[in-house]
Amino acid sequence: MDRQSLDQIVNEVIAQLNKNDVTEGIPIGVSARHCHLDQEALETLFGPGYELTKKADLSQPGQFAANETITIVGPKGSIEKVRILGPLRKASQVEVSQTDGFKLGLKPPIRESGNIYGSSPVTLVGPKGSIYLKEGLIIAQAHIHMAEEDAEAYNVQDGEFVKVRIEHEARPIQFEKVLIRVSSRYKLEMHIDTDEANACAVRSGAKGKLLKAGQADA
Repeated sequence: MDRQSLDQIVNEVIAQLNKNDVTEGIPIGVSARHCHLDQEALETLFGPGYELTKKADLSQPGQFAANETITIVGPKGSIEKVRILGPLRKASQVEVSQTDGFKLGLKPPIRESGNIYGSSPVTLVGPKGSIYLKEGLIIAQAHIHMAEEDAEAYNVQDGEFVKVRIEHEARPIQFEKVLIRVSSRYKLEMHIDTDEANACAVRSGAKGKLLKAGQADA
């Protein structure tokens, strides 16, 4: 057996091992308020040449929670110790809950991460400076990260909207219009914010059932 054939077999075995069993459900992750920065914003807030330091790895491969935090400010209030997530991005973005928006006195729209055009302004304050973003404050659309193998298993495509049913003895709930995001870089997990989690008493690690459009609720 040549090296190329052996590598192919190994890759196929790994893919099967990583493939999610659809009967197990979608793992749920509760995403607290956080910030993504670009290089310019990082250096404005923390000083020229500054680099983020890792606090802990996140569930999505290659992403991490940094030790660094900032304060976000709106016309009615501020929120301190907002965690920065790495690595750096092409554009700065802050993700908060609706409750956070009320505290800040701002009206962030519900958007897919990365879609910040025309979103709410916000001021960021760090130990070395501050920056006013004309746009960049959003409430993240509930979404599911998944690899290509998971998308195939669930028969869904990138950009598709689905429903997710989460069973709870006191507060069962069904999320509508949950966005599917597919990439080889992703690990299967649905992300909801703290308001959504609190409304249905869900914690990270719970499981949800994916329902396609037209599929009977159960």
